[in-house]
Amino acid sequence: MPGTVLDGKRLAKQIEQELSERVHKLQAQTNGKVPTLATILVGDDPASATYVRMKGNACKRVGMLSRQIALPTGTTTQALLAHIDALNGDPEVTGILLQHPVPSHIDERCCFDAIRVDKDVDGVTCHGFGRMAMGEAAYGSATPAGIMRLLDHYGIPLAGKRAVVVGRSPILGKPMAMMLLNAHATVTVCHSRTRDLPAIVRQAELVVGAVGKPAFIKGDWIAPGAVVVDAGYHPGGVGDIELSAVIDTCSAYTPVPGGVGPMTIATLIAQTLEAAEKTWLTR
Repeated sequence: MPGTVLDGKRLAKQIEQELSERVHKLQAQTNGKVPTLATILVGDDPASATYVRMKGNACKRVGMLSRQIALPTGTTTQALLAHIDALNGDPEVTGILLQHPVPSHIDERCCFDAIRVDKDVDGVTCHGFGRMAMGEAAYGSATPAGIMRLLDHYGIPLAGKRAVVVGRSPILGKPMAMMLLNAHATVTVCHSRTRDLPAIVRQAELVVGAVGKPAFIKGDWIAPGAVVVDAGYHPGGVGDIELSAVIDTCSAYTPVPGGVGPMTIATLIAQTLEAAEKTWLTR
């Protein structure tokens, strides 16, 4: 019998309905103020441009504003930092997103960390990561935070569960591992160089594919009854996991597309609204 589909598209739509109501309520409480997500896109990567456009559309659907800043490929680190600094000081901007990846000549980490932590709604700063890892208040990286929300919605128990995260990126694999650990799972972090990777994955009751390589994790690596979360997306609608081989044996899985992706955007928008509420309602 096929596993339960963890339908991120459906949940994201439900979340957007709730966010729309909160936006209207916030406007009523603040004399019409509207939360604004500022997105910075450096270069002309078509996939990144698509992601930025999708985030802008999501803002529009819930009644928020999106300020899109497009910079040429030759933009320097200092020039990008100047744009971030201006957004940090703009009271109308409640969230800042620097679209990853930036061109290789730019110091991406330096630019990420220049984002004010209270506007770091994509959870990319070292400060935000550290607070999240220590269980303190912070905006978590949008993709792993979205995965956690999806697992919670479907009642997937995490306490005591053996989880394997395949991938160690600073905005996906590492924060995913910390969030699972904070939820009392027992977590192993692997990557493409891990020895005996198939054997380690077979021990998992929850597998998160976050390695960034199409169909890298094979179906026969995954134990029957495991929960399978595929955080990858590649041309042709392929994720990081060979999902077709596990649909009938796993207990639950995220489809590709329609699983993790919509939850990433919904979480980003939710955290932008939360940042506005914290800023405008506590003064």
